[in-house]
Amino acid sequence: QVQLVESGGGLVQTGGSLRLSCAASGLTSSRYAMDWFRHAPGQEREFAAAISRSGGNTYYSDSVKGRFTISRDNDKNTVYLQMNSLKPEDTAVYYCAASSQGTLVPVYDYWGQGTQVTVSS
Repeated sequence: QVQLVESGGGLVQTGGSLRLSCAASGLTSSRYAMDWFRHAPGQEREFAAAISRSGGNTYYSDSVKGRFTISRDNDKNTVYLQMNSLKPEDTAVYYCAASSQGTLVPVYDYWGQGTQVTVSS
C-alpha cells in the first residue's frame, strides 16, 4: 500500500521557519517527481514547489520563490520543503503529491493527507 505522510507543520510567527517532510512508503520515490501544494480556506489549491526524480531540477511558484526550498533524499524516500520568512498568507494545509509522469505534468498518482501550517501575525 502506497502512503505519502506529511509532517512538520505547526504554528509559527511571521518571519519564522518550518521544515515539512513527506515520507513515502510502498513506492520507490526516485521514480516519481514530487510536488508540494497548499490549500488555504476559501481558496483553490495552489502549486508551491516541484522537484524532479533526481532532484536536479526544482520549480517554485512566484509566491514562494526565494523563501521556500524543495529537496529530496531518495535513500530515505523523503521530500522536504524548507519554508523561511513565513508570512500569514502562507497559512494553509500543505500536501505532497507524487507523479510518475514527471515534473510539472499535472497528473498525480498519489497524495498525502496534508499538514497544517499556521503563520501568526
